[in-house]
Amino acid sequence: MAQYDAEISALEAEINKTQYNKATQHHLGLVKAKIAKLRDKAETNAKATGGGGEGYQVRKTGDGTVILLGFPSTGKSTILNTLCGTESQVAAYSFTTLTVVPGMLDYKHAKIQILDVPGIVHGASMGRGRGKEVLATMRNADLCLFVVEVLRPNELAVIRKEAENVGIRFNTRKPDVKIKRTGRNGVKIAKTVKLSMLDDETIKGILKEFRINNADVLIREDITVDQFIDCVEDNKKYMPAIVVFNKMDLATQERMDELQRDYHPDLFISAQLKTGIDELRELIYHRLDLMSVYMKEPGREADMDVPMIMFRNATIRSVCDKLHKDFVAKFRFARVWGKSAKFPGQKHSLGHHLKDNDILEIHVK
Repeated sequence: MAQYDAEISALEAEINKTQYNKATQHHLGLVKAKIAKLRDKAETNAKATGGGGEGYQVRKTGDGTVILLGFPSTGKSTILNTLCGTESQVAAYSFTTLTVVPGMLDYKHAKIQILDVPGIVHGASMGRGRGKEVLATMRNADLCLFVVEVLRPNELAVIRKEAENVGIRFNTRKPDVKIKRTGRNGVKIAKTVKLSMLDDETIKGILKEFRINNADVLIREDITVDQFIDCVEDNKKYMPAIVVFNKMDLATQERMDELQRDYHPDLFISAQLKTGIDELRELIYHRLDLMSVYMKEPGREADMDVPMIMFRNATIRSVCDKLHKDFVAKFRFARVWGKSAKFPGQKHSLGHHLKDNDILEIHVK
């Protein structure tokens, strides 16, 4: 691991001292590709030698899972307790939480699992301070809640970078890029847009770094070098994130205005004083992008009191999977009332995408 750390640090230092322009674009692209390859090797080596990275064993439950990520003693446990009423171990010193503490937030009929994990530190992505286990657990979450203390705002960039180093991408989606390996004819590149930060030479150089010498590449949007490398590796987790600055009672309004301008947090709260907690609950629900689907049995009125909570744009198949494992196997058809139906009671198959407040009637064999 130390060997990879040193090589990665040296390459990162080279990037930091090299000014980006058209002349250096190709070189910087290849350096970033080498860093990505080294991180992959370090991760593979750590797993092969029992070096962790498997994550804590937490059973995923509820309608969505949120992980609290931050440095030690930023107030994550207090936030969990305030949101969910869970009695997590809380103390005013670092490294209090040594295992994952789950809680359940009930909000607008949704049951949202909140995970309080050990605080991460600088170097977590390379295994420092149980960091690999914490960051690996993130891949099972649906939303990341960054928790930063107002007196230590610089920690935000550190924890974000540690998470990105293990392949997590926040508040973005996978770029519209297709890479298909072929057996011959080299690398063929097709683009439907003009690329402002990436040229063909750099694309081919990055692919060569990953030992891809023959491929068809189709790029449908303007992307960066880093985004293209992500597409080549094809192992990234994309998830929404919320940035919360906690302990706002320790800062003046003038200081919070400065923090808002410099760091753009989504919300200031004081978990200890329960300030901003209602707004945080609403923000969590909104960023998870949840919707309500009302179930109806054939020949009966729909149950409009308690909806099923699904992720937005869910299919009828996903509703069936959530109801019971046999529903897909025994499925005949479904009827839908609401925004996703062209007319009331329209028949649909498993692949139909539902919309918020739709009414769904499932017919099985």
